[in-house]
Amino acid sequence: MHNSDSNGSVRKGPLSRFTVLDASRVRAGPTAIRLFADLGARVIKLEIPSGAPGGDDMIGGRDHNRADYENLHRNKESLTLNMKAPEGIAILHKLVKQADVFIENYRPDVKYRLGIGPEALRAINPRLVYASISGFGQDGPYANWPGFDSIAQGMGGLMSVTGKPGEGPMRVGIPIADLCAGHFCAQAILAALLEREVSGEGQWVQTSLLESQIAMLDFQAAQWLIDGKVPGQNGNEHPLTVPTGVFETSDGYLNLAAIGQTMWKRLCDALEVPHLVQEPGFGSDPERVQNRERVNAAVGAAFKTRSTADWTERLLEAGVPCGPIHRVDQVFGDAQVRHLGITRPMHHPELGDISLIGLPMRFSSHPREDGPLRPAPHQGDQTDAILADLGYAPADIARLRAAFVV
Repeated sequence: MHNSDSNGSVRKGPLSRFTVLDASRVRAGPTAIRLFADLGARVIKLEIPSGAPGGDDMIGGRDHNRADYENLHRNKESLTLNMKAPEGIAILHKLVKQADVFIENYRPDVKYRLGIGPEALRAINPRLVYASISGFGQDGPYANWPGFDSIAQGMGGLMSVTGKPGEGPMRVGIPIADLCAGHFCAQAILAALLEREVSGEGQWVQTSLLESQIAMLDFQAAQWLIDGKVPGQNGNEHPLTVPTGVFETSDGYLNLAAIGQTMWKRLCDALEVPHLVQEPGFGSDPERVQNRERVNAAVGAAFKTRSTADWTERLLEAGVPCGPIHRVDQVFGDAQVRHLGITRPMHHPELGDISLIGLPMRFSSHPREDGPLRPAPHQGDQTDAILADLGYAPADIARLRAAFVV
């Protein structure tokens, strides 16, 4: 396909030469493909036509949560396509011949029932990178379980190490299993596209919510795999170093990361309690971990004497890592956040001028201002233009619409 959208506008960005067919839904798949859309790739979102059997009422739809829909699907095009209809499959095959990536996150058996599995589509275009995200993997005893973020958080161990000790399992406040699966999938697609430049062949790449969640356990997993220790909940504190975490000030809270002996000494000096350095049981990280409650009580008493802003300034001058704890509205009012320009403006024909979170990365050859964000499409907005690009006449398109093929 050419380096332009169905409306003829030229795409910019480091991935502008690629075309992606997005048959995914809900969050993990759309998160992966949002990266490609934001970096200039042409992304065609495949949606079940209204009125066709098997319509999608899953959360994340345009009318369910408008803000989230704009967040996930900006910069994409929408083609309605019934892949249960033979003519719908024929249209998909024409698209696949010109595409670089196809992504889906159906239950593993669904793609084969539809006849759109990796072998079928890569037979049409051997250069195609076929990407799959599942809840628990493409095979195995749980392969056909429905995947959901909180289920993966629980089964992947995250909920057992989140929250305060004794308060029971706690879900993380963002859909981290979905998001990480999306980001890992995007990395796998990019790696496959790079390898294709050498081999000339695409391949099937896979990840799952469960695998991605386990990968994010990181040092908590290493404690078990290497040391045989089952990590537990530590609340806001770090399991291996003290003092870290949240401390109450005279007007709020402050996050502290005084890791190691040097930071401990700097902290005690800044808090004007230098005698704590010599306190029995406070002499090293392992000792302070053993005496966590005593250390935190001593440090906490000092923190309550001044404001968060005062302590932040004092500790940073002393070289001790710390920072305020913001509500979401305060995050976007923060001076450094405003300086970084992580939000991007977008004019929406219905919502007016709004802002969305942009990519947390920069490219010297592609300024963030390269091309404005485009609103998430209404269902099927680009159907006629995409089909015309594939050679379908207006009468053919009208017939396909009447039959709920598109």
